[in-house]
Amino acid sequence: MFQAELLLNGQARPASNGASFERRNPATGEVASRAAAATLDDVDAAVQAAQAAFPAWSAMAPGARRTLLLKAADKMEALRGQFVEAAVAECGGAPMWYQFNVTLAANMLREAASMTTQIAGEVIPSDVPGSLAMGVRQACGVVVGIAPWNAPIILGTRAVAMPLACGNTVILKASELCPALHRLIGQVFVDAGFPEGVVNVITNAPDDAAQVVERLIAAPAVRRVNFTGSTKVGKIIAQTAARYLKPVLLELGGKNPVVVLDDADLDAAVEAAAFSAFFNQGQICMSADRILVDRKIAPAFVEKLAAKTATLKAARSDAPLAGMVDPSAAARVENMLQDARARGARVTQSGTSVEGNIMQPAIVDDVTPEMLVYQEESFGPIVSVLRFDSDEEAIRMANDSEYGLSSAVFSRDIGRAMAVAQRIESGICHINGPTVHDEAQMPFGGVKGSGYGRFGGKAAIAEFTDLRWITVQTTPRHFPI
Repeated sequence: MFQAELLLNGQARPASNGASFERRNPATGEVASRAAAATLDDVDAAVQAAQAAFPAWSAMAPGARRTLLLKAADKMEALRGQFVEAAVAECGGAPMWYQFNVTLAANMLREAASMTTQIAGEVIPSDVPGSLAMGVRQACGVVVGIAPWNAPIILGTRAVAMPLACGNTVILKASELCPALHRLIGQVFVDAGFPEGVVNVITNAPDDAAQVVERLIAAPAVRRVNFTGSTKVGKIIAQTAARYLKPVLLELGGKNPVVVLDDADLDAAVEAAAFSAFFNQGQICMSADRILVDRKIAPAFVEKLAAKTATLKAARSDAPLAGMVDPSAAARVENMLQDARARGARVTQSGTSVEGNIMQPAIVDDVTPEMLVYQEESFGPIVSVLRFDSDEEAIRMANDSEYGLSSAVFSRDIGRAMAVAQRIESGICHINGPTVHDEAQMPFGGVKGSGYGRFGGKAAIAEFTDLRWITVQTTPRHFPI
């Protein structure tokens, strides 16, 4: 069992009232971790620590911040085994997924390190004689990052990496489903020698989440918030931030389409679609929920996809498809399948549907708009197949969703694929590639119900800095009075 204390001002501490909560292993039901249940006093202490550390951290030379971020990347990789063990115990996925999480998260820290010297401004021509006018980007203050459980190491690290590179201090609010894992991210920065108070981690009991989040957002020292999670909760975060006039970066849900045009390489499209739909049991914000395929090639595509799916089995082992985050999550997705069957869909599944948190991947064909699988984000190992008769219809179907995160288009004609991709309403589109794809330096985020703002590389600098107008008057200036 993993133990997780709060990280406040560089020190591991229990909750101020001694309270804790448990996270159970979704596969076995045994206690996976016991974590401190932060009080509002603890939240205030985290804010105070981050606020006190901000002046020195923001003034630190960019090369010094870069050195510390690079050390943090190395320390994260040194803790790889602990990260993977904690993630499997708390989140239920496959070890290989969490191995990838560590690798990408470490690379995010290295990318952030490279950005410390890119917090640039510009000289702006002025009509005032002798006025040197500049647009200067500066760190904004304390940044709160709220991270989810599904890609826990990647998204927990992403919540703080670029804010730190920009000179902000941070508070990571851990997911209630993986508190020990997110607390381990905080330990990386301690081990790397970050100054006290620069990185703080709050863990809280599930019932306390709403008041903890509001207290964090309401704190005057907190100047930015970033949240990755469901659209439902993202709207609550946005409404709360609006009440306190706090800018917020939101990366939310997706109903991500793979569009397969009639000239596509079917084998390549099948491989990418299966990976996009089923990897990590479909519990990735970029997972493909819908495959839109030209009616002329649909029979061959569906046959190949069914054959590929038949080779994929979910099991409690070191396999590509492991378990979902909770038995209740598997039951929710199974309910979507039952609804689809009852309304006339054909479901092709690779084995017994649900055993605890284990669910076998499934293809849902003959989908109609009244089905839950058409309307809702599944966040599970199922994917719908829909048919279209023209590129125009494919675009319309791809955009028939409240979401707009990731998408993919398959065609041998790149010009044609680009024309389709440019009209799909999504923050991300990959031509002849999977919907599931992330790199530390890329601008990552969505449109519509998938949120706003961008993580990643230079794009994130604008999210985590203030742009100030500063002038220097170099010659005498005439005034009208």
